[in-house]
Amino acid sequence: MSDRASGGTSGTNGTSGTGATSGAAWGVGAWVVGIAALLVALPLAASGRLPERVATHWGGFSGPPDGSMPLWAAALFPALIWVVLALAVGIGARWTGAARGGWAAGALLSGGVLLAGAQASIVRANLDHEDWRQAESATGWVVVVLVAAASAALGGVLVGRRREAGPQEPAVDGPSMDIPSGERLVWLSRASNAWLQLIAAVAGLVAVAGGLAGLGGLMGSEWLFVAPFALASLLTLAFSSVRARVTGQGLEVAFGPLGRPVRRWAAEDIESAWVEERTAARVGGWGYRLSGLGTTVMLRGGECLVVRSKGKDFAVSVDDAERGAALLNSLGGRPTRP
Repeated sequence: MSDRASGGTSGTNGTSGTGATSGAAWGVGAWVVGIAALLVALPLAASGRLPERVATHWGGFSGPPDGSMPLWAAALFPALIWVVLALAVGIGARWTGAARGGWAAGALLSGGVLLAGAQASIVRANLDHEDWRQAESATGWVVVVLVAAASAALGGVLVGRRREAGPQEPAVDGPSMDIPSGERLVWLSRASNAWLQLIAAVAGLVAVAGGLAGLGGLMGSEWLFVAPFALASLLTLAFSSVRARVTGQGLEVAFGPLGRPVRRWAAEDIESAWVEERTAARVGGWGYRLSGLGTTVMLRGGECLVVRSKGKDFAVSVDDAERGAALLNSLGGRPTRP
């Protein structure tokens, strides 16, 4: 049995090509600039409660501090390291062509978490001490930061790998298609919304800033501030991109950079599939929307793949929706809609 793939190609307004790349670029830019700003702002915000020189190095696992820097240097030096790291990762990804392999995303995520967490730990250890030699041990917080950085690296690798597209070859156009005996057709299309990804990045940076301020001892009850922004960031990111796939088993729609959560419709449960023009104003906004038209995943206005299953409609705004609907209708000889 042979496989033949058909799928959405590069498009505009947040589709799998230019739009997805633009959204990723905005997210990376916001992350790099935001981490740099946090590294500088955190010690400066606490300058009134820090000594003129701050402890930056500790001898042994829990020994006393044995190295220090002026406050201005402690603020700028980590930011300089971060900028150099970000530039090196960007040049390396472009040079090797491996930007979608996951290592670049993992390096940027883990590096930012590591440097920002270390900066917050240093501020907390020096807080309210007159001399840097009196600074408390930062070992416990450093361990937590290392675990968080390792988790961020793993998440970055997984996100990068999810961005790799499968094979795409042209297939027959039209509202329905004949499936040759012994062949299995697969349709795949992706879409993303750069603005939703940017909003998710900004909300995430605000949550990170609040968490670092709490870690540095600059804010009490920080979780009351962090939790809403963290939740908003995760939810917005989860519904800022989508991947729709049609196989012999039916339709699968996966959300977010990790492809989770996932909604599935078995082929035998789909009553009909068609293409319909929808806009954000018509369905009530962007993202995952519920309206009188049913459920719509609205990432860009225009053609949407719509399926009806068990009397309920579900639509997703992806490119090449006509071929996806045609393949779904052909799986069981179902009727099409104009």
